[in-house]
Parts: sequence; C-alpha cells; structure tokens
Amino acid sequence: MALDFLAGCAGGVAGVLVGHPFDTVKVRLQVQSMEKPQYRGTLHCFKSIIKQESVLGLYKGLGSPLMGLTFINALVFGVQGNTLRALGHDSPLNQFLAGAAAGAIQCVICCPMELAKTRLQLQDAGPARTYKGSLDCLVQIYGHEGLRGVNRGMVSTLLRETPSFGVYFLTYDALTRALGCEPGDRLLVPKLLLAGGTSGIMSWLSTYPVDVVKSRLQADGLRGAPRYRGILDCVRQSYRAEGWRVFTRGLASTLLRAFPVNAATFATVTVVLTYARGEEAGPEGEAVPAAAAAPAGPALAQPSSL
Repeated sequence: MALDFLAGCAGGVAGVLVGHPFDTVKVRLQVQSMEKPQYRGTLHCFKSIIKQESVLGLYKGLGSPLMGLTFINALVFGVQGNTLRALGHDSPLNQFLAGAAAGAIQCVICCPMELAKTRLQLQDAGPARTYKGSLDCLVQIYGHEGLRGVNRGMVSTLLRETPSFGVYFLTYDALTRALGCEPGDRLLVPKLLLAGGTSGIMSWLSTYPVDVVKSRLQADGLRGAPRYRGILDCVRQSYRAEGWRVFTRGLASTLLRAFPVNAATFATVTVVLTYARGEEAGPEGEAVPAAAAAPAGPALAQPSSL
C-alpha cells in the first residue's frame, strides 16, 4: 500500500506539471470580463501569457497544487478504498459512491489550495505582485478574512468534486472492463492510459459549469470590490451579463489538459512500480493494474484534478 501511494503521488506530480499551464489558461478565461476581454480564446491566451510573462507565467500558482498533492492523495486513496470495502462489493454504483465520498472529503485541502492557485494565477507579474507564493497567499487571506476567507468557494468545490470523482471512478471502472485490462496483456498500459484520459474528460464535462462558478467566487474581490453574494447570485449575474456560454468558458483548455494529465499520471505510476518492484511486477504483472485501478485515478480532480 505504501508503494502504491508513492507511485500515485509521483504520477500526480507528473500530472500537475503537464496540466498546470492549461489550468492557468482556463482560470484566466473563466474570470475575465466580457465587457473588456483580454483574451480572444485558448490559443490567444497561451500566446499572450508567454509573450507578456514568459513560459513561467503559465506555471503561476504551481506551488499550491504540488504542496497539497500528498495530503489530497492520502485522503482520496484512503477514503475511496475504505468506502468501497465498507460497501461490501465492487459494483458500478459502489464505484460512484466511493469516488464521490473521496471527492467530498478531499475538499478540505483542495479548496484552500485552489484558492491560492487561482489568486496567484491572476496576480500581476513583477514587483507589483501581491503574493510571494502559495503559503504567503493563504497567510494574507487568513489575516484579512479569517478562516472563512481561506475556505472561500468551499460549497461550490463540494458541488464540483463530489459528483465528478464519482463519475471518474464509474467511467474508469466501466472502460477498463470494456477494454479487457487483464494482467499479461501487452497493450495493458496503453489501455489504462486511454481509460484514464477518457475518464478525466468525462469527469470534467459532468461538473464544468460549477467549476466556472467556483473560480469566479474565489477570484471575486481580487481586483476591485466583491461582486457576488454567493453561488446563486454568481450564477444569476454571470448568466444575465454573458448568457449560458459563460459556463463553458475555458472548457477547451480544460479538455485539452484532461487527457495528457491522465496519460502522464498513469505512465509515471507504471514506471515507478516497474522499477520499484522489479521486472516480475512490471507492466504485465498484477501490481500495475492494481495501482492504476485505484490510486492512480483519484490523484487528478483536479482534474481537480481532474
């Protein structure tokens, strides 16, 4: 179990490194004003950030997801595995319920982590920046707004993570069964990568509008006076000002990110387990599918994520 956890953490780090630039673009597109839009779309946002802030601009706020990764993995792996065992048997419904439970519990860490990430992604570059890093960001927020400020967006995070993790586990379980992911299959790793990447995409599609609301609530008040009184008010104001399309803003960069993030995670998990357990427990042994079927999946939401 310790080795599976280590492999899952390593895979999660790889996923964050691959996917963070897409996440930065997603957040910038989600929170920009339609009255004075700064970016015309995903590609223009990428180019603008690189031109104005260099490639490092795409990795703003990276410390926050990396900092919380180990704790999130520990919660997700533990809660999902124990919930599935407590439910008594492996079934599609129980996969969904176990994943949903894991998604709900890890919000305790995920919400403050994403708050810091969002604030860092949106702050100006150079000497004018407000925060020096993730910890400094959370300390400043706590100093000005207290514990409630650090947990801003908690309800919307719960509304996003709970069903999305359930969808992820359910989709992944169905795909691995449909693809025949069995020990000894020489195409096992590509099949797991395909299943994981597809599951990540389905997970994001299931709750993406909630993610837009969460990003707006967490960015609210960063530049100017706060605009929203809560989730419903944010939904109302956003819809009135920009129509239903506002709830799909940044979706392209998110889906572009979902598959490679999952692919990087599963590939890293496979390599770590292969070298740690030796040739006999490599990609064709029982160790890889066991780790990939449980720990590797939830390390993304994240996807968080996912």
